[in-house]
Amino acid sequence: MNPIENNTQNRFMTPKQLEKEYFFSEANQAQMRMKKRIPYVKIGGYVRYDRIEIDKWLEQNAVQVTA
Repeated sequence: MNPIENNTQNRFMTPKQLEKEYFFSEANQAQMRMKKRIPYVKIGGYVRYDRIEIDKWLEQNAVQVTA
């Protein structure tokens, strides 16, 4: 497998992978998708999460805590 194919496979996550790596339950993901609160794509009819977009989304929605 060439590096570009490998990078693409690692970039897009299934809902199970997102749950395992980012701790959003699949049920929570579904609710957020219906409300258009989380970035996702459909590839061949399957929901996939772009790791880069998820990281950006988390940064943009971070709550800043001041001491």
